[in-house]
Amino acid sequence: MIHSLPDIMLEPLVRAGLLEDLGRAGDLTTDAVIVDGDAGVSAVLAARQDGVIAGLDMARLSFALMDPRIVFEPHVRDGDVVTRGARLATVRGPARGILSGERVGLNFLSHLSGIATATAQLVELVRPYRASITCTRKTMPGLRAIQKYAVRAGGGSNHRFGLDDAILIKDNHIAFAGGITAAVDRARRAAGHLVRIELEVDTLAQLREGLETGGVDVFLLDNMPPDMLREAVRTVDGRALTEASGGITPHTVTAVAQAGVDLISLGWLTHTVRVMDIGLDYLP
Repeated sequence: MIHSLPDIMLEPLVRAGLLEDLGRAGDLTTDAVIVDGDAGVSAVLAARQDGVIAGLDMARLSFALMDPRIVFEPHVRDGDVVTRGARLATVRGPARGILSGERVGLNFLSHLSGIATATAQLVELVRPYRASITCTRKTMPGLRAIQKYAVRAGGGSNHRFGLDDAILIKDNHIAFAGGITAAVDRARRAAGHLVRIELEVDTLAQLREGLETGGVDVFLLDNMPPDMLREAVRTVDGRALTEASGGITPHTVTAVAQAGVDLISLGWLTHTVRVMDIGLDYLP
C-alpha cells in the first residue's frame, strides 16, 4: 500500500496550478458557454492506455479548490495497475467548477501516473536481479515531493530528497577538496552518526582509493559500462552498497542490473518519461 501525501503538502501545488490557469480573468470559455454553472453534472476520469496510477489526490484537490461542492469518488488507488478504458474516478457537482479544474487535475494525474508507469516497467525488468530502482534529484523545482511519491507508487524507491539528508561527494567536490581521500576524511568528520556518506567514482582506481580511505557507505558508480560495473561490485565485495548511475534507460537497465549492483538510479524517471493518457468524459 502506498501512503498518500497529506493534503497540506499537496494543496499549495494545486492552488498554484489553478491560479496559473485562471490567470487574471478566470475561465472565459466556461463563463461564456455554460449558462447555468451551478447545475449539477457528472463526469468520469478514464484511462486511455494501460498504466499505473499516481496523483489521484492532486486531481481531487483540483476540483475541490474550484468548488467544495464537487464530489470526487475514486474507483482505484494510487499504485494500482489499470488497463485502457478503466474508470479511475467519478466527479459530480457544479459544471463550472468541474470544467475549470479539469486541466490542472489531469496534468498532475497524467504526469505522475506516467512516472509511476515507467517506474513499474523498470522494476519488472530488473526483478530477476538484486538491484532496486531509485530516482534522483533531477526533478522539476517545486514538484520533487510528488514526483518522488509517484516513483514509490510505481514500486521504486527514493534517493536523496535534498542536499540535507545525506552526503554525496561528487566529482566537483573531489576536485575542489584536492582529492578523494581529503574529501572523504572531511565528510566523515562532519557527518553525524545518522548521516550516510556516498562517494561518486568514475574509475576502478578511484573506487579502490575510496575503499582504502574508509568510511564510505555507498559507492556511486558513474557512467561505468557493464563489464566495469561487474569488476566494481567484485572489488567492493559487500563492504558498501553499490549504485549504478549515469545515462541509464529502459534499453540499458537490464544489462546494468546483471552486473550485480544494489541500486540503479535514473534521472530519466522524472525528467524524460511520457505522461499517461487520461481523460475526463462527460456522463449524460
